[in-house]
Amino acid sequence: MLQKISSRQHQILEHLLENRKGLSVDELAKALDISRTGVQQHFVVLERDGYIKKSTFNKTAGRPVTIYVLTDKGNNYFPKQYAWFSALILGDLQQEIGAERFKAYMQRLGSKLADKLRGKFEGKNLIERIDELAIVMTDFGFQVKVGTESETESPHMQAYNCIYHDLAQKHHEICEFDLALMSSLLDKEVEQLSCMAKGDCNCSFRIK
Repeated sequence: MLQKISSRQHQILEHLLENRKGLSVDELAKALDISRTGVQQHFVVLERDGYIKKSTFNKTAGRPVTIYVLTDKGNNYFPKQYAWFSALILGDLQQEIGAERFKAYMQRLGSKLADKLRGKFEGKNLIERIDELAIVMTDFGFQVKVGTESETESPHMQAYNCIYHDLAQKHHEICEFDLALMSSLLDKEVEQLSCMAKGDCNCSFRIK
């Protein structure tokens, strides 16, 4: 669940972003022109939600001072622009090696990732593997649902979001990455029935 950041907490995170070595309560109170108590109340929330953490600074000729620094989550609170850079790289790669080799590259990439995850799937039957795959995809950021329409039909999986939708719209070959990953981990052929990047309502897959 996403935590809501107030405007004052946003200011605190901005100051910590600009001062990566950290700031004390007193320093932030002075910078924001608010009371120490006010800063401490915001710190309690931001630390609880994982945006900041305590650190210690050895002050010259005095007691060590507690300072606060951004965590990785705090750093990631600020906007990132991975998509355009990824699109630049993928577009250049596709132009460099050609469409067919680019498609094969995506398949190899999916298979390589599957090799790293294979330990979680060893010794499990197909249903257990499908359940494990759903967990893996959820960890990646997909919203997935697994099921069958009847006892005689093959299992299917539906994803209701695409974690690289903008990229997949420009490079449909990215879907080959998903297919290779799923097929390798399930040790079964996986057929894609629909694709959001091509205008469908979801991405659906049938496990044959």
